[in-house]
Amino acid sequence: METPLITDDTIVFGLLALCLGLVFYTSGLQKGFWKQFYNWVPAILLCYLLPAILASLGIISDEHSRLYFMASRYLLPAALVLMTLSIDLKAIARLGSKALIMFLTGTAGIIIGGPVAIMLVSLFSPETVGGNDFDAIWRGLATIAGSWIGGGANQAAMFEIFQFNPDRYGEMILVDVVCANIWMAILLLGVGRNQAIDRWLKADSSSIEALKKKVTAFSESITRVPSLRDYLIMLSLAFVAVGLAHFLGNGLSGRLSDSFESVRDPKSFLSFLGGQFFWMVVLATLAGIGMSFTRARNYEGAGASKLGGVFIYILVATIGMKMDLGRILENPGLILLGLIWIGIHAGLLILVAKLIRAPFFFLAVGSQANVGGAASAPVVAAEFHASLSSVGVLLAVLGYVVGTGGALFCAYLMEVASSL
Repeated sequence: METPLITDDTIVFGLLALCLGLVFYTSGLQKGFWKQFYNWVPAILLCYLLPAILASLGIISDEHSRLYFMASRYLLPAALVLMTLSIDLKAIARLGSKALIMFLTGTAGIIIGGPVAIMLVSLFSPETVGGNDFDAIWRGLATIAGSWIGGGANQAAMFEIFQFNPDRYGEMILVDVVCANIWMAILLLGVGRNQAIDRWLKADSSSIEALKKKVTAFSESITRVPSLRDYLIMLSLAFVAVGLAHFLGNGLSGRLSDSFESVRDPKSFLSFLGGQFFWMVVLATLAGIGMSFTRARNYEGAGASKLGGVFIYILVATIGMKMDLGRILENPGLILLGLIWIGIHAGLLILVAKLIRAPFFFLAVGSQANVGGAASAPVVAAEFHASLSSVGVLLAVLGYVVGTGGALFCAYLMEVASSL
């Protein structure tokens, strides 16, 4: 592990802030090169890529930083609270079944894609998918299946179940990060062209537009110039909820693990209930939903979702730090396998979206609720519109539920594929 040029997180955070500031300054210019540039490249993609370039050049490194931990444990749940303060559950329900269908399609794409990718790569590079006992590559790929269906807790469960060689586990982390982030970048590019994509899919996005209009109308009806008092109360609501989510989540996960063997057993379908991150996300979301039934929802008029958006963009920048572009070619065989795998996932999503005429929003968020989990699904959803972030959160929570079972099924299929 090479030491980056800058290891002080205060300086690293300053660099990330500089990246975000440059992106938003240039994206706000209304003429010249930058206007044309941002017609093609979404601002959020640069917020993700600039830190990735800094990491690739060896200037900063996620492996020597705690900023992602800070953003995912503090800022993400705070953003979930602020962005669900004005949630309209009835309007979300009217989005229909296509959101759930696309999410389950994404899950199926991961389950099917793993064994198919192994069989394809074995045709020209059998050594890439070989190995015996605990060095068997399919065991390592099982951890990626856990990550791409559920998240970090499910990935850890797969590692415990299949006991892949710890000395080679880093290779799987690399495939996970590189392939998932390349796919996320493609989805973010698609956000800027979502209307054209919807026309090609012949999708009916009227329910999504109705949700956006309803939330926008509510926001405009209560909009006011925010005061210092407003900002402090919004931050208080958000971070008190974050503190409670951590406190109660840690207690719940510990008590459930102590009380139920099925929660302690990583092979169990219910093992996700022992994850602290899972409960943090769920409880923070529930806190925001609960506040939406009180006068606290009027803080949307003071910019609650915009403040949550600030936290989300900081999270995006820290996610970008994980992407070292220079490491893509370290193990080209495994990277190729990962790209084939994620390509099958993407292809199945596109096929089903075309068949049921689902909007690109459902495709992108359904995919990220699987592959990216709670850290990415709200990011992609909010890029369509701030009011849609809660859809990403709810689907990401569902990902935890199906993650362990889906990853186990995928792993057993990959074991069979490796023996053919």
